[in-house]
Amino acid sequence: MTSIFRTAMGDAAFERLHPELRRRFSVGLASGELCVGRGTMDRVWHGRAVVKSFLALGGRRNILLPRTGRDVPFTIENVPYLDSFGRETVTFVRTFALPGGPRRFDATMVHSPERDCVLDYLGTHQHLSGELRLSAEPDGSLLLRSGELRFREGPVDVRVPEAVGGRAEVRESFDERTGRFRIRVRVVNRYFGPLFGYEGSFTAEYADVRSHGVREGLRPVREEVRA
Repeated sequence: MTSIFRTAMGDAAFERLHPELRRRFSVGLASGELCVGRGTMDRVWHGRAVVKSFLALGGRRNILLPRTGRDVPFTIENVPYLDSFGRETVTFVRTFALPGGPRRFDATMVHSPERDCVLDYLGTHQHLSGELRLSAEPDGSLLLRSGELRFREGPVDVRVPEAVGGRAEVRESFDERTGRFRIRVRVVNRYFGPLFGYEGSFTAEYADVRSHGVREGLRPVREEVRA
């Protein structure tokens, strides 16, 4: 049994990652580890004014970030657990201490054998899900690119049109000089251009998930089984 990220990438690609990234993305039920990263985002930014209402709407369910800032304290919690459908799941709960109060950007990830990728369920109710393709860069960094985005609520299961959706690109690396992970996230709409993003650095601490469990409020309110 391996982590959902190694399974999605394959052993050869996963082994090309920097050793610190391999440990971070080995978080799972097999390793028995959870990971908490703490650091600072140099900046959290938005695109044009037209996207602000879209970001504010997503912010109600801990999807996207409706505010901007510089030197923003940041926490990311990666905790593995079995969801109510028996799937290994890893949380990606990011908390930004932005001006006016903290904001969260929640995601939970599972591996989809049918799609041969990681599925990224977004927000408190998993109404949005997207495919993630992971690859190792020549310098040992990790590149994640999102694919098709779907909206699901009750009997509704539709592809989100590109006119209102966004494609994400995430680059994560490890800086040996500082002993910190560096991350850069950028979400772009085909028609409106850049929607939002953030970039900065953090350190990581690991703990035994069996001892700590999943803290209250970390799991989504609703879980979606459809892949």
